[in-house]
Amino acid sequence: MSLHDDAVLVLERYGERDADQAELRRTYLDHLAGHPDGMWKACGAGHLTASALVIDPARGRVLLTLHRKLRMWLQMGGHCEPQDDTLTAAALREAAEESGIAGLTLLPGGPVRLDRHPIPAPCHWHLDVQYAAIAAPEATERISDESLDLRWFPYDEVAAVADTSVVRLLDRTRARLAHSS
Repeated sequence: MSLHDDAVLVLERYGERDADQAELRRTYLDHLAGHPDGMWKACGAGHLTASALVIDPARGRVLLTLHRKLRMWLQMGGHCEPQDDTLTAAALREAAEESGIAGLTLLPGGPVRLDRHPIPAPCHWHLDVQYAAIAAPEATERISDESLDLRWFPYDEVAAVADTSVVRLLDRTRARLAHSS
């Protein structure tokens, strides 16, 4: 199965659980149907990306990266690569690369939410499929070349440093964690 096919399946399953994002999910599926290259950075109309909010539920904190280009505190994430067999694998790879943490595990249940945001030309849109990755309490982070900084924030401090998309991702992640316990 191709990464494109996997993304379609992930989005179809996501729609069964998250009706509040039905219109956005349909936008993602329509994009993939109209763009065979819609998984890749080279797709000028936009492309899917995969990200993961790295969380330490035992300590009630999240790891955010100060993105080098955007100069914003964000979750780990980025472009899909040819070696990624699945969106899940892409999100986990990005989280591990950007956090420096080995042994991350994705929160069960698939993506936590979707977020579509404009990006500078020549491309126009990132259609981000957002997961949550759990770090062990003893995990040690290591800054990557893509970051200016990397820092743990208590849940209640995220809204003061990050944009609404990160806050929404954290809220949805915490709700899923509460539901699964």
